[in-house]
Amino acid sequence: MTTKSKTANQHTPMMQQYLRIKSQHPDTLLFYRMGDFYELFFDDAKKAAQILDITLTSRGHSAGQPIPMAGIPYHAAEGYLARLLKNGVSVAICEQVGDPAKSKGPVERKVVRIVTPGTVTDEALLEDRQDNLLVAVSRLENHVGIACLDLTSGKFVLQQLSSEEELISEIERLNPAELLCSEDDKLPTHLNERRGLCKRPPWHFDLQSATQLVLKQFNTHDLKGFGCEHLSAAISAAGCLLQYVKDTQQSALPHIQGIAVENSHESIALDASSRRNLELDTHPSGDMRYTLFGVLDKTATAMGSRCLRRWINRPLRNHNTLNGRYACVDTLLQQQLYETVQSSLRQVGDIERISSRIALKSARPRDLVVLRNTLAVLPELQAQLSGAENSHLEALRQQIGEQPESLALLQRAIIDNPPVLIRDGGVIAAGYNQELDELRNLSQNADQFLLDMESRERETTGINNLKVNYNRVHGYYIEISRLHADKAPAHYTRKQTLKSAERYITEELKAFEDKVLSAREKSLAFEKSLYDELLEHIGGSLAVIQQCATALAELDVLVNFAERADTLNLTQPLLTDDPGLEIEGGRHLVVEQVSDIPFVANDLSFSNQRRMLVITGPNMGGKSTYMRQSALIVLMMHIGCYVPAKSASCGPIDKIFTRIGASDDLAGGRSTFMVEMSETANILHNATANSLILMDEIGRGTSTFDGLSLAWACADYLAKQTKAFTLFATHYFELTTLADEQKNIHNIHLDAMEHGDKIIFLHSVKDGPANQSYGLQVASLAGVPKSVIANAKSKLQQLEDHAYLQQQAETGNSQLDIFSSKECHPAVCLVEEVNPDNLSPRQALDLLYRLKELVE
Repeated sequence: MTTKSKTANQHTPMMQQYLRIKSQHPDTLLFYRMGDFYELFFDDAKKAAQILDITLTSRGHSAGQPIPMAGIPYHAAEGYLARLLKNGVSVAICEQVGDPAKSKGPVERKVVRIVTPGTVTDEALLEDRQDNLLVAVSRLENHVGIACLDLTSGKFVLQQLSSEEELISEIERLNPAELLCSEDDKLPTHLNERRGLCKRPPWHFDLQSATQLVLKQFNTHDLKGFGCEHLSAAISAAGCLLQYVKDTQQSALPHIQGIAVENSHESIALDASSRRNLELDTHPSGDMRYTLFGVLDKTATAMGSRCLRRWINRPLRNHNTLNGRYACVDTLLQQQLYETVQSSLRQVGDIERISSRIALKSARPRDLVVLRNTLAVLPELQAQLSGAENSHLEALRQQIGEQPESLALLQRAIIDNPPVLIRDGGVIAAGYNQELDELRNLSQNADQFLLDMESRERETTGINNLKVNYNRVHGYYIEISRLHADKAPAHYTRKQTLKSAERYITEELKAFEDKVLSAREKSLAFEKSLYDELLEHIGGSLAVIQQCATALAELDVLVNFAERADTLNLTQPLLTDDPGLEIEGGRHLVVEQVSDIPFVANDLSFSNQRRMLVITGPNMGGKSTYMRQSALIVLMMHIGCYVPAKSASCGPIDKIFTRIGASDDLAGGRSTFMVEMSETANILHNATANSLILMDEIGRGTSTFDGLSLAWACADYLAKQTKAFTLFATHYFELTTLADEQKNIHNIHLDAMEHGDKIIFLHSVKDGPANQSYGLQVASLAGVPKSVIANAKSKLQQLEDHAYLQQQAETGNSQLDIFSSKECHPAVCLVEEVNPDNLSPRQALDLLYRLKELVE
């Protein structure tokens, strides 16, 4: 803050109040409620004005300088909050809690909640098809602990890692909205630059305090029941995370009802660069159509979509689990169930997130309507799944269940189309509570009461012009003209004398006035209390609702897999215990969907005797597509999805690595080549014999001989030492000789053909090495000027001639090299000089003898 605390006494009482509250929340923007606006001051105002593109003004002075001020309307705060959260900015909401009429100084204000990127639960501030995660990282001895919480669902997961590489990979997978770490912790550079990074005091990670916090949250004696009692670093992170959430929410967290522990050996590991290269759920263009998630996601619910994204980012290694998913998809297809079930699921709302808002007492009326509509669909789903002959689908049906009592309660309690906020009233249905109905009748039917009373009093007093009326200044009154004032009954008490009339009040009218004037306020307050009771009652079934939501999400994904299999011509794969990978007619699902050109399917075969495939062929020929499609097919197998192939079988896979494309890290001081070598080093250090590796153009970022040497050495190491299943794409044709030296290396190439000066890509994979790169033809296709292409051809001829002559001088060998230019050999030149149509049989025979001599 630009203003020092010692100048506070120079400020107005209101500004002193602001500075006091702001000092308690120095790291967040403070939304300070003033009437119909949230105001921001000093540096908060400058920051908000820049991010939100709102006007920066000033109010008052501090140290002789105007105090910067910016404001937003309180009723439009959600839109502004969403933009701030997307920029990783946290906001403290400071409301007026005192009564202005009773306040002598500034109205009492206090921070009622703190909204941070990782703890937001409001529907309007969240992406409905993406998890919003809060992650804490803690180091203890040689371990790194991760605690991950989705506050919108209550899912709480711990894991313990042993290396920086694993940490970076996990953070990339989780992609948290907010990351907590100790002020003393030196995170890897990439993580230090993450948006939403929040440094916490070291003592927030104290193991003993953290353990007590976790035990208190779950009201247990120890953590053995969760299987995490030995994960000290993870528990340390969990304690910090729970404390942070309680500080920001300022409420209990009843929907966090347990801890799940994840182990790295349960899933196929993908490092950060592999996730980016395979474009699982993000694309550099931002267009989801170009990602695997974008093509696969036709889920009916937001819960199912988020579940699918989690599955894609964490492929499993357990064949039993995966075979169970295949069996579900098969049943849904064979019994033609997926269409009807998917139709019912479209009526299901996001009860996973609604349950958390119920727990936090922040659920809005329309949340309860969505919950009610979802509960109403459950009997229909039960009936549809009852005939499914599949044990896992039956288990999901049981888990979904039915909740008739909660449904009946919500049907009685909430009107069909309630207002957005409970404070607006009119949410609780008529007939739900008699007292509320009476209060509403008082405020809504006051006019009729006055007419009835007026008629009755005229008849009783005999004064025909008697009036019962109301005005804002004097309230309710009985008015009698001066001519008939002497007829006023004794129980009338004079309230006001006018020129031509007298006004009176009675005990009955006074009681009615007190009742009516407060009826509106009372009905709103009473309705709010009834609503809170309703949330409390529904909250008693929180565990059942969460269980139902989890089952609905999984069912949605399985039904989605069945629909995708039917629509996209996908096939059930086979998982085996024998090492290897066989794909017949494999396709790249994303390229196939976004391209207008028919996709050329290709095979892939790996076994113990065939562990590395060296891929050559032209640029644009499809090498990268072929490699990526192979990895995506393997990944789809391990999320339980059918695959784009005629058939596919796969043995044990523990990791997928990719080294594809060129990128730099200028901020981190790493060149393109340095990034390439860092990624390569990671693969060489961490791959195993059960890993799938995609290596594309290793060594291209340096000189030819350096690059060739590095590429050869990497391929040799992977083949001899690691023995992983490796697709090794290269333009160094010299690497094709590795297949002659090692039996587990084979050559394949992407086919192409020349037509005049043009090239036609066939995109089909064939055995053996390619015969050339077609680099100049691809350059021509890209629009490089013809004069440049011609100049390049000339230079290429010179280089090839020089290389051939140098080879002859060094080896004394004049054998025709398959990579040398055809013009640089005398035998070729002789053939080109001869016109076969002009040769006699004798001349042709002589020519053959001469050619034989030249070749020898």
